[in-house]
Amino acid sequence: MKVLDLQCAHLHTFEGWFASEDDFQDQLVRGLVSCPVCNDTAVVKLLSAPRLNLGGTDAPSLPASAVATARPGEVMQTAHATWMQMMRRVMANTEDVGERFAEVARQMHYGEAQERNIRGKASAEETEALLDEGIAVLPLLIPEALKEPLQ
Repeated sequence: MKVLDLQCAHLHTFEGWFASEDDFQDQLVRGLVSCPVCNDTAVVKLLSAPRLNLGGTDAPSLPASAVATARPGEVMQTAHATWMQMMRRVMANTEDVGERFAEVARQMHYGEAQERNIRGKASAEETEALLDEGIAVLPLLIPEALKEPLQ
């Protein structure tokens, strides 16, 4: 199994697991490799160091000074991973009300529906109107990859 560091044209970095280099190239040519953040299929393989498992020894932890000297790519990769983890948490703890978001948010605000965590779609105008009414909403772009089951 090959674990590759990949990056899309929008500079989102992510990991891909493939049976072999040929398997990666085949999937790439067929457009099957896409960014989990933006669904872009313009993906390139980044240079990465191999990881060697040498037995039962624990992996060394990074000293605090290493965090300050982390390369920008590593920082971005950590930020993306944290963001994806947060998005998964939002998806798991909210009800998708779809296009009815503004309607359901108003019903909950005015006591016409049970309060719960919801997510859905609203236009910029609908979002602005909700905010004007004192209804707290947070526009949040959810990556396409999280809208479908992950493998």
